[in-house]
Amino acid sequence: MLALLVLPLALAVGAPGFANPTSGSGVVPDRSSTGEQNGVGLMRIVVADKSGIDRLNALGVDLAEYVKPVDNGIEVHAILSPEESQALRDEGFDVQDAISDQGDYAQNMAERSAAIRAATAATASTDTLTVLRSEWFSSLDNQLFLNVEVKSSAGTDSTTVLTASWDSGPGTEIGSGGTATMSRFTDAGQYMYHRFSNPVPITAAPARATITSNKGGSVTVDVAKWLGSPRKDPGKHPYVSDFVDHYMDPTEVTARFTNLAAEFPKLTELIDLPYKTNGYRRNAQAQFGTAAASTVYVTSTAYGSEGGNEVTMSLVNPGTANAPLTVSVSGKAVTVSLATNGSGAITSTAAQVVAAVNGNVDAAKLLTASTYRGNAGTGVVAAAPVTQLTDNLKAPVSVSREPFQMKVLRIGKHRDGSKVGVFLYCQEHAREWVTPLVCLESAERLLRNYAQDPNTRKIVDDLDIFILPVVNPDGAHYSMYDFNMQRRNMTNYCPASNGDPGRRNAWGVDINRNFSVGSVFDGYVGASATNCTSDTFAGPSELSEPEARNEVWLVDHFPNIKLSMNTHSYGGYFMWPPGAYKAEGREVLPRVDQGTEAYFWTSSDYILSRVQEYRGTAIWPGRTGPVTDVLYSAAGNSADEHWYNRGIIGWDFEVGADIYNPTTGRFSAVGFQPPFAEGHEEAMEFANGNIAILEVARAYATDKIQPKTALKVVKQEAGATAFTFSTSEPANVYYTLDGSRPTFNSPKLALAGMREGVQNITVNSDTTVNWFSIDIAGNVESNYKPDGEGKNYNKQAVGVQ
Repeated sequence: MLALLVLPLALAVGAPGFANPTSGSGVVPDRSSTGEQNGVGLMRIVVADKSGIDRLNALGVDLAEYVKPVDNGIEVHAILSPEESQALRDEGFDVQDAISDQGDYAQNMAERSAAIRAATAATASTDTLTVLRSEWFSSLDNQLFLNVEVKSSAGTDSTTVLTASWDSGPGTEIGSGGTATMSRFTDAGQYMYHRFSNPVPITAAPARATITSNKGGSVTVDVAKWLGSPRKDPGKHPYVSDFVDHYMDPTEVTARFTNLAAEFPKLTELIDLPYKTNGYRRNAQAQFGTAAASTVYVTSTAYGSEGGNEVTMSLVNPGTANAPLTVSVSGKAVTVSLATNGSGAITSTAAQVVAAVNGNVDAAKLLTASTYRGNAGTGVVAAAPVTQLTDNLKAPVSVSREPFQMKVLRIGKHRDGSKVGVFLYCQEHAREWVTPLVCLESAERLLRNYAQDPNTRKIVDDLDIFILPVVNPDGAHYSMYDFNMQRRNMTNYCPASNGDPGRRNAWGVDINRNFSVGSVFDGYVGASATNCTSDTFAGPSELSEPEARNEVWLVDHFPNIKLSMNTHSYGGYFMWPPGAYKAEGREVLPRVDQGTEAYFWTSSDYILSRVQEYRGTAIWPGRTGPVTDVLYSAAGNSADEHWYNRGIIGWDFEVGADIYNPTTGRFSAVGFQPPFAEGHEEAMEFANGNIAILEVARAYATDKIQPKTALKVVKQEAGATAFTFSTSEPANVYYTLDGSRPTFNSPKLALAGMREGVQNITVNSDTTVNWFSIDIAGNVESNYKPDGEGKNYNKQAVGVQ
């Protein structure tokens, strides 16, 4: 049994964090499980709130990076065996149907071979509503959707209810387009804002919406279009694409990259990263016995591929009375002759056999013995025939068992560090099979379109592009051939108490929790430092894994890298730092400044419009933003590593957006390994996104345009005037209110709050405001030199009535 089943649980249906399997009216939810599950599967679980997720994490449940508000709680997805699913149901969890299971895995492989509440009383009788976002958008098949996010000043009161009504276009009445109740969103026990659990399907693009609160608040806002229009003629120049036709293992992908480097030597170079992985290899093992107290298992000292698979062991009944317990070795064969009593019955216990084997010098050279999962081993063992140890690895001989040499393909006409560098990397998590295809498709498009497509030529000529298609090759090989839901690498840090063959799918380190910023070792949540079988096990220390150290080496060795994209799956997210927080008080890593945040949002419009261009998929506004705002805390992730330590502007894709079914009116998740027909489409549309990121990077690299700003009064009342600044492009604004010259040490325009835009600044007497702005590329407004003596900064008087 896995750890989930042996931990002492005291949970009850209806306890905090659990979604009741029936509603208050006694109506069974329409997502009730069929109970059908073919082997280990990606299962839906509905919990009442985030505390339910915390409980699942505490139990070591393998949760996917997917969180979706639903009518009666939060839907999360987990990797579970049928027994684990039933055990969770027995403990009161609402475990529903499978998104995919081993039947789907088998089908994927056949295709391949053929080609994730605090309540305080509100102090005001009428609340103030702050609209964070209000957009409409179209997605697949041109279905229209509405997204609204509103923060209530009384939102900490769980009884606060917000209702949105909208028109059906310019000049029509509010309410003519529809009305819907919004959901109250909390995270880590804190109220965040109200939103729709899912974007609301609509029949016409609205122009205005009114949001009202049961506490008395009301606000009417414009509804904007989310995402720009696709390019009018994306095929103007000859352009080739679609270079993947099946899911590929890391050996295949790396070979493709090696071949590209050989084919395009003037535009590429292949970089061998300095730290080889542990390798697709395991020690060989065998287990004797079925009852825990009388079970012994042995593990070879050598990896299976290096001789461990040739070791054998047998437990022999000597057939005589009063025989002693002995161990003998012949070549690689270990024979344990069991002790007997006066009547000839075997008396050797599991603990005694373990001590005898480990105490034999010759046997210890070949293997080590252990009792089962820390059991005292007081049960008498049974005789067993000669049993050959095995590492149980099933990949073909084409997959090397040696440490893997990770390779980065560097693409650019000028690869001398003089150009802005962009780092595209994929498959930190092994089971995310679509992601390396995104990296491969991106590389192929850049090289094969260079000669004939002017846009591609500009990208390659003006940037230094580094593409790492597989960050986790060992785990990816294991996912492909041994256990498709493997997330981590294959390095086993578990002690003997967790080292038996039944644990073989629960070993390894989550590479995207192994970095040094906001890590679990620093008190941030979203990873485990102690549970070696947790699927978010962060390893024994920060940067313990060669895979993580390779990323750090690359960005340190090439300091011209200024932007990056980390591609994961699934759920359809577009995210950026911060990515982690401490649980107490929801202490988030320092948020990016407002200029950088504006840059992230502005870039997202262009990048996600390019994703949508391929087949119409829209990444939801509610799944766009900082990781901690739209997903959860991911302690020790790589994007935080690169941003906080090096200032690298980094995004995260989660490919595989939910698919809307207009017949049922529901969104369906696609999972880590959808049928390749869907996986192919995801690879194509997010390769579009990667090319768009490179276009954004080129605009950054070639930007020589100075930002322009204006001071805008937003509110005047007796004795106080509030103002803010508008900018012509994403830029930071430094200002003074005391008449002094503004510098980089002056106050900086800040964000009003999470997803709230820029702050308003209030003065209580007539004030002269001095300011300047600087954009992301470093262009300073009016060529003002903050560290110089010039006076060409902006200046404006703000009067107070």
